[in-house]
Amino acid sequence: MRPSFGTWVPYVAAAALVQPLAGCSGEAPAPAPTPRVSPTAEAADARLVLAFGDSLYAGYGVLPQQAFPYVLEQRLKAAGIAATVRNAGVSGDTSAAGLRRLAFTLDGLPRKPDLAIVGLGGNDMLRGIDPAETRANLEAICAELKKRGIPIMLTGMRAAPNLGADYVRAFEGIYPDLAKKYDAALDPFFLDGVVLNPALMLPDRIHPKPEGIERIADRVTPMVVGVLRRSVTPSKPGVAGS
Repeated sequence: MRPSFGTWVPYVAAAALVQPLAGCSGEAPAPAPTPRVSPTAEAADARLVLAFGDSLYAGYGVLPQQAFPYVLEQRLKAAGIAATVRNAGVSGDTSAAGLRRLAFTLDGLPRKPDLAIVGLGGNDMLRGIDPAETRANLEAICAELKKRGIPIMLTGMRAAPNLGADYVRAFEGIYPDLAKKYDAALDPFFLDGVVLNPALMLPDRIHPKPEGIERIADRVTPMVVGVLRRSVTPSKPGVAGS
């Protein structure tokens, strides 16, 4: 369900005053967690999920084991799916920066992932980058993933209303359009249900606390489970670049 735009105004108003994003600008006090391999990675039938995004994936302001990719991995395990979720979140990444490192990231995996979850664009919006550029970069990311036969899930972002109605419309249309074009699963707003609750957000009002990340993972996990259960048998080692 599309989140209410009106209820999100306090967040985007605050975000607009913190340009560039405190955690996504590369000035985070806590470094992004390095990609980790859980014991499930040793299982022949374990799924490999790539979480490819910015500071909201990297785990700004929280411990590595509290970041979204790690929590998602634990949720998948609880749902009966052996999976390794690789944290490829980088604080400060715009869609252009993500596109530049995509091939390197994919080629560095032990095999082709069974799902790539892409969460980029928030920094573009807060820096006022033309939505056409953001769309082009995200489309190039989706096209590369599709070329490699990797299922896609997009986690979207909302635009600050002070950027104007035309900007908001152009930016927020990116995610559903690309999801339709590339047959990707879509979570319309990554921070939905969390961003307006101070108990779930860090003092910057932009990044979630561990409790907020837990809430996000609770919402996103069923969608990830559905994609993985519909997908084919896990890819064999040695085909990360296929």
